[in-house]
Amino acid sequence: MAMANVGIRRLLADSGEARTWVTPGTDLVTAVLGVWFGIGLMIDAWAHSNRSELETFFTPWHAAFYSGFAAVSGWIIWQVWRNVRAGRQGLAAVPTGYLAGLVAIPAFAAFGFVDMMWHTFLGIEQTIDILFSPSHLGLIVTMLLIITTPLRSAWNAPDVGTRPALGRLLPALVGLAFATTLVSLFLSYGDALQWDSAGIVHAFTDLDNGGAGSLASAMVISNVVMLAPVLLLARRWELPFGSVTVMYTVCVLMPGAQTSFENMPILLTFIVAGLVSDLLIRWLRPSGARRYAYWAFAGLSGLATWTLYIGVASATGGGLPAIPELWTGSPIMAGLIGLALGALMLPNATTSGNAVVSPDAVGADRA
Repeated sequence: MAMANVGIRRLLADSGEARTWVTPGTDLVTAVLGVWFGIGLMIDAWAHSNRSELETFFTPWHAAFYSGFAAVSGWIIWQVWRNVRAGRQGLAAVPTGYLAGLVAIPAFAAFGFVDMMWHTFLGIEQTIDILFSPSHLGLIVTMLLIITTPLRSAWNAPDVGTRPALGRLLPALVGLAFATTLVSLFLSYGDALQWDSAGIVHAFTDLDNGGAGSLASAMVISNVVMLAPVLLLARRWELPFGSVTVMYTVCVLMPGAQTSFENMPILLTFIVAGLVSDLLIRWLRPSGARRYAYWAFAGLSGLATWTLYIGVASATGGGLPAIPELWTGSPIMAGLIGLALGALMLPNATTSGNAVVSPDAVGADRA
């Protein structure tokens, strides 16, 4: 045992080399395996929402989820082990951007064990309580760290630059988009993407059923959840055309799984909204150095997205809602929230296309 402890200490002792970046192809594999992980969670979320007979932890849905975890975790560990075999030790063996994901792997496994015990002794949640289970919250936080590994890897990678091509940025986009779906999953009680067209029209028509307040709140929450990651990327890079479309396409998968894709017109609306946002980026060229263009994009993207939302709901759900203040004002509210979010994320223009990075933040970026 003493010899084993000495071996572990020697392995963890930093050998002093500067940490390196993995290849774009390695990041792409990490992202693809993260997709497996994320799709597994969507399958599990569908089962919790639609299979009332679930009574055990050991289900095909959990198998899809945890096999994805095993795949992406094994790949991340392999990247570290390759460096260990090359003579690196400690932090020097961990590629830049991969440290947080590596640390999250044993933490996720521990929360998975807690989740198994929770389900075994307390049963399977199927209503809003599933979103507040401590074991589920632990799983979601550690999963978020794992699947955003390609984003952290690309953040300061020397070959990315300020104007990356879509293919080079794709692993980061997919990773961040799946992270966004995790947030939307745990805010399902305020997810406007789960509403269908008829429900949207009815909510903004009949003020006596309480639906108007629920829908308006959901629109605010979903607006922030979907727009904030895009603004984060737009502050860091001059985004290539197609970036937002890719992200929004991924983002509709989780609410689609939870509703069995029965609200397809609304889900497709957000893919179109992603394309509109890409067109706005091409027109306005928002960046950290162009503060007013950045603010304009944030406001106009929110306005366009939720104007489309109301328009498609009206076209496919029985006509315009009866309360004009609600269906005209809610997209404007979304635009104003987008503008405020843009101002908060970029209060001052940077001196270059890159985000301002403090010395402390550099160390965090390399995680």
